[in-house]
Amino acid sequence: MDLDFGPSVADFRAEVRDWLAGHLVGEFAAHRGIGGPADSEAWDVRVAWDRELAAGGWLGLSWPVEYGGRGLTLLEEVVFNYEYARSGAPYRATTSGLDLFGPMLLAMGTPAQKQRFLPPILRVEELWGQGFSEPGAGSDLASLRCRAELDGDHWVLNGQKVWTTMAHTADWLYVLVRTDPDSERHRGLSMLLVPRHQPGVDVRVIRNLAGQDEFAEVYFDDARTAADLVVGEVGQGWRTAMGTLGIERGVTLLPQQLSFEREVENLVQAARDAGDAVPASTRDRIVEAWMSVRLMRTTNLRTLGEVLAGRAPGPQAGIAKLFASTSHQRMGHLAAEVAGPAGQLVGEHYDLDVRQRTFLLSLAETIYGGSSEIQRNIIGEQLLGLPKEPRP
Repeated sequence: MDLDFGPSVADFRAEVRDWLAGHLVGEFAAHRGIGGPADSEAWDVRVAWDRELAAGGWLGLSWPVEYGGRGLTLLEEVVFNYEYARSGAPYRATTSGLDLFGPMLLAMGTPAQKQRFLPPILRVEELWGQGFSEPGAGSDLASLRCRAELDGDHWVLNGQKVWTTMAHTADWLYVLVRTDPDSERHRGLSMLLVPRHQPGVDVRVIRNLAGQDEFAEVYFDDARTAADLVVGEVGQGWRTAMGTLGIERGVTLLPQQLSFEREVENLVQAARDAGDAVPASTRDRIVEAWMSVRLMRTTNLRTLGEVLAGRAPGPQAGIAKLFASTSHQRMGHLAAEVAGPAGQLVGEHYDLDVRQRTFLLSLAETIYGGSSEIQRNIIGEQLLGLPKEPRP
């Protein structure tokens, strides 16, 4: 599927296509389509590919030049992301730092913080992990208990985080902690930047259903970070965290959802190859899956048009994540059905094919980045004006 972004970016689009065609070769081409936001597959290859992108000046396109970016427009960044997804290039390993932490720091960080941390992200010299969720504080993030106390010119952290993506590869973590011990819920939280390679930071890998190890528990036992490494104001970390989650549920979904189009085309072809073995009811659901990826694209373009016009995104932006995650989960189930009994067999070393990985990894999509249950509450209460859910 191709999109025309207009004559103003035609030359830039051609430049992107030419560069990708000339550099997505060899080992990188052999790993087309590898990886995802919760997928550690071929990690070293993906890091090497990110460094290839960095050398070509393709990371942080809209970031200010003084921090290593190119100072381009949002439209040009969207064009690049679209062409990137269209090429099937490996999923970037630097997503947490480049697409989540970096924009948060640009919006809320101090000049010193920006100068210290943004250039190494674009050079792929430092990788980042997000320390938000905890046991008992996942979707209800305001219940977190990990704490930090100020000791002279350092914060001292104690507590636990869980489901921290690629924590064992991160050099730094941006961590939401409770800095006011007497506070409750959203109040008294702060966003701290914490070096991972130090005594008092214990990372324990969690292996997922697909046999991968991208998640981890992180334990802080008197871990330390400098007093000035707070993003935003002390005690106002909830506001900072919500800005990050807004980014995560917004523009960063675009390349991922574009890749869904390729998956559904493969699903259609698999059904054609299977012929009459695929029942009519399953074929109907495949058509619905085909329609769903077109709806995702239309919604993304509508939201993009509003942002480029300087308007606040409409209510459709608030349902994009929920619709995409539930639709992709159904696509994973369909792919498993079309594969038939053979799709349930794996190799001696648990070698999964693309369809099996899609099926297993999609199960988490309705949890990470905001669970579907909480997203439905937000839509009902904030977009539709329905009564709040009864709470004990």
